[in-house]
Amino acid sequence: MKKNVCLFLALIPFLAQSQIAAKPKLVVGIVVDQMCYDYLYRYQDKFSENGFKKLMKGGTNCQNTQYIYVPTYTGPGHASIYTGTTPSNHGIVANEWFVRSSKKETNCVDDSLVKPVGSASGDGKKSPRNLLANTITDQLRLTYTGSKVISVSIKDRSAILPGGHLSSGSYWFDYSTGGFLTSSFFKQELPAWVQEFNQEKRADQYMVQSWNTLYPITSYTESGADNSKYEHLLGNKKTPEFPYDFKVLNKGARNYELFTITPFANTYLADFALKALKNEQLGTDDIPDVLAISFSTPDIAGHSFGPYSIEIEDIYLRLDLEIEKILDQLESTIGKDNFVLFLTADHAVVPVPQYLADKQLPGGYVFMKPLQEKLNQALAEKYGTGIIEEITNDNIYLNRSLIAEKQFDKEEIEELISRMLLEEKGIKKAYVTEQLLEDGGDEWLALVQKGYRYDLSGDVIFILEPGYLPKTELNDNTHKGTSHGSAFNYDTQVPLLWYGKDIPVKNIYRKVQITDITATLALILQVQRPNACTGQPIIEILEK
Repeated sequence: MKKNVCLFLALIPFLAQSQIAAKPKLVVGIVVDQMCYDYLYRYQDKFSENGFKKLMKGGTNCQNTQYIYVPTYTGPGHASIYTGTTPSNHGIVANEWFVRSSKKETNCVDDSLVKPVGSASGDGKKSPRNLLANTITDQLRLTYTGSKVISVSIKDRSAILPGGHLSSGSYWFDYSTGGFLTSSFFKQELPAWVQEFNQEKRADQYMVQSWNTLYPITSYTESGADNSKYEHLLGNKKTPEFPYDFKVLNKGARNYELFTITPFANTYLADFALKALKNEQLGTDDIPDVLAISFSTPDIAGHSFGPYSIEIEDIYLRLDLEIEKILDQLESTIGKDNFVLFLTADHAVVPVPQYLADKQLPGGYVFMKPLQEKLNQALAEKYGTGIIEEITNDNIYLNRSLIAEKQFDKEEIEELISRMLLEEKGIKKAYVTEQLLEDGGDEWLALVQKGYRYDLSGDVIFILEPGYLPKTELNDNTHKGTSHGSAFNYDTQVPLLWYGKDIPVKNIYRKVQITDITATLALILQVQRPNACTGQPIIEILEK
């Protein structure tokens, strides 16, 4: 008996070490901005065997993954993926929102208290301070102080929100220099490897090249015509068709906004992420690390070209090669049995509404400027001017202090606005404060409530009919390009692929919520769920 006890005591260090080794050494989170679920299948015949297809065939494919709130924007999407909860809890209710105290809109990662690091650009005055819940990356760093979390993206919010408050390094694109920068919230100085990468001026090198299709353009049969009336023009180009010669479009300058709309920006980001992997020595010990990568270009380009354009197809065919490059590097340096990778999107996108209308499908536009003028006129007749302070992101912000001062009936005002909204073609639902704060109601209200906060959101929130988008006013570009943000499947259904250590090869067809990613990662990493996480683990991935 004593001998067995001694043997057990001798095994304790070994058992403890085995428990640590059971966790992956590295989690890689890839978010593709504005990726529709069906892109995996529309383009798969042209994908390589070692990019998206490798994830689909060699891992778990959650084929019915949904966002469960509105608005479906980039900021809320990244925050929800990494906190495991919805905007009503984590506080990122939009990419930007109206701040009643300052009477101005603020970006979800704006922070006047920090300074840019690596550049003098205002692009660096950013932080996760507006994020009101912990991320899975925060939880990892709280649990294991030796863990590293590195997050990278072209967009500031897409780098900052995944990295969380305790990020070891969050880096995003500097539109003034073409390099990467951060803020004093994270660092006082750029690491040497980031400075070295910036000094290579890779963005400048890309901007003297031409963007042509990866394969013969006649083979892009999954998309519409190249010269499409539904697409925006780049620079001074007369038609939206290949090739795009950036020497001509830039007129000798370095237009980094043009750079970020090209597939070269995906390559640039992937190379930067792999440099981070190497120089930060991620996944090289038994304490788990996280590398969060968010590809912004598909969204930046998607707004201009729409989901049925050859440009978007080409971007995804080239992105497939970047995914292949990342997987190859991970498997050759970290080893498949040492990392877990997930790939998803922060939202999808509606087809260009004019394209839908021309095909006699439901779709169109609601023009905000004339709508606001109509509402203001009706309110002025009864209450005077200044009742509506702002209309943004389908939120109507009322002047609460003026209404209280004049002792107006706020509920009466909201009901008047709601009734007028419902008379407008293209508006499906309108909800007032009382509805937004109470339980119950229809399925659309439930989605709005999960994206709503009384302190940050409007007093009346409306949603449009399927296929409709809000536009400021009618102009020459009204019927070109597209956007997202709705409660409908074209915005809410996104890919979710898992690959790596202990990930089974299977398809999951039941509904998976976007908040389930963090709940699943918490179990994979063997850490406590982040404080506000409301998602549920994807059991099929965890069962052996």
